[in-house]
Amino acid sequence: MNNEVIITAALTGAGDTVGKSEHVPVTPEQIATSAVDAANAGAAVVHIHVRNVETGQGSREVSLYREVVERIKDTGVDVVINLTAGMGGDLVIDQEDPLKPVDGTDLVNGLDRLPHVEELLPDICTMDCGSLNFGEGSQLYISTPDMLRAGAKRIQELGVKPEMEIFDTGQLWFATKLIEEGLIDAPPLFQLCMGIPYGAPADPGVLQAMVNMLPEGANWASFAIGRNQMPWVAQSALLGGQVRVGLEDNLYLSKGVKATNAQLVERAVTLLESMGSRIATPDQARAKLGLRKR
Repeated sequence: MNNEVIITAALTGAGDTVGKSEHVPVTPEQIATSAVDAANAGAAVVHIHVRNVETGQGSREVSLYREVVERIKDTGVDVVINLTAGMGGDLVIDQEDPLKPVDGTDLVNGLDRLPHVEELLPDICTMDCGSLNFGEGSQLYISTPDMLRAGAKRIQELGVKPEMEIFDTGQLWFATKLIEEGLIDAPPLFQLCMGIPYGAPADPGVLQAMVNMLPEGANWASFAIGRNQMPWVAQSALLGGQVRVGLEDNLYLSKGVKATNAQLVERAVTLLESMGSRIATPDQARAKLGLRKR
């Protein structure tokens, strides 16, 4: 069991959730405020996507990331910054002409997913470690071995810690290859992402199998989406991992009760402390994860 747990708050994501809850932050000001509230509630790390202010859709606009990060830092609240680098991998297939991308496609190479990381040099950025049939219909998330090797090399050059997001066992297999090839510095950091159709199911046995596949000395966290979010806080801590909660993955505090990010963090703190765990501070998280001082 993990007796000192790092909580990550995944604040907004890029999914179609804005119309489903008034608490999903959209503007840079809203995202930054939500980050600070989550940090004050006990999150050591905030995981940040940005959204188009007009449409609410996910965005890769560097200026939006810059404004969010600057607003967080201007408050003086200490929190580890984790920026997504997963945007730019969406491919939607036309059934009549599979080589013709259709609306919803946003597909660029691995390096073109990193301009905000290059400019802002966050503590952590994510790497989605493989391609995936993303839910129903004809949407795929594309992240090829060549894209990942190029991205990992550039992230390493920048001195940013990659959080390798793992959606299935084959992706974990490939992530260990990146480590073996020297493209990921020690200690490696994994995020085991459960319950996303059609990746690894939110099943305790599957999580245990994935934990068993991790290389020695790895840091890892795990989350599950929807109503499994809080049970997964317990599952992850019991197996020795860190945890993630937040509106990217779940909109509800309980059935019919919509949550804020801070409330989800508070619920995770209560659960973990009831299990006998302590909540890691940002400095403790930096030490444990091997983050470089800036």
